[in-house]
Amino acid sequence: MTGALSDLEGILGHEFNNPDLLNLALVHSSMAASRDTRCETNQRLEFVGDRVLGLSIATMLYEVFPDEEEGDMARRHTALVRRETLARVAVDLKLGDYIRIGKSEQATGGLNNPALLADGCEAVIAAIYLDGGFTAADAFIRRHWTILMSEDLQPPQDAKTELQEFAQAKGLDLPVYKETDRQGPQHAPVFTMQVSLGDFEAVTAEGSSKRQAEQAAAKSLLDVLKDGTELS
Repeated sequence: MTGALSDLEGILGHEFNNPDLLNLALVHSSMAASRDTRCETNQRLEFVGDRVLGLSIATMLYEVFPDEEEGDMARRHTALVRRETLARVAVDLKLGDYIRIGKSEQATGGLNNPALLADGCEAVIAAIYLDGGFTAADAFIRRHWTILMSEDLQPPQDAKTELQEFAQAKGLDLPVYKETDRQGPQHAPVFTMQVSLGDFEAVTAEGSSKRQAEQAAAKSLLDVLKDGTELS
């Protein structure tokens, strides 16, 4: 283990028995020389890390919010495992200082890309899990997600779900979302999404991901509906 990665071990709070796992977790797919060598990057670890994080967060929610119903827990879970949250943890860990990316990603400021940072964070979670088991990975997740979990005492409001429930209550078809524009560099795109519902005027909104733009559009339409007392 190099000195730099030894420092990262200290940041992560886990000393690796198999340091090759941590090394692999820090190799972005842009480092692959060809499609056949993508298994030599962190993509497979991302897959595992996503599942480990999901189980750990679900368990924490069950423990911390014993009186909440499944729907409220599900909204919290979605918010805590989303790309933006993973990227936030990665920034706090300064993970971008250790992730290795290809020249194409470097040219477009790749280490500032929330998706790249989020994927790296998932890969690191998987590396800890495969090296030290679920207990080690769960301890890491709890250290960095407990404070995030405590920031919102109320379950996060999911505008898309609320808009869907409104449509169902009114006997309308479900809302339809459509991408109408995409701008900005590859590492920091801005999506414009449109939502339409029945005969109401369609609304658009922007976001750094399609999911974020969809949520913003749904919220904007809900605001219009509330102003028109349509939700009563």
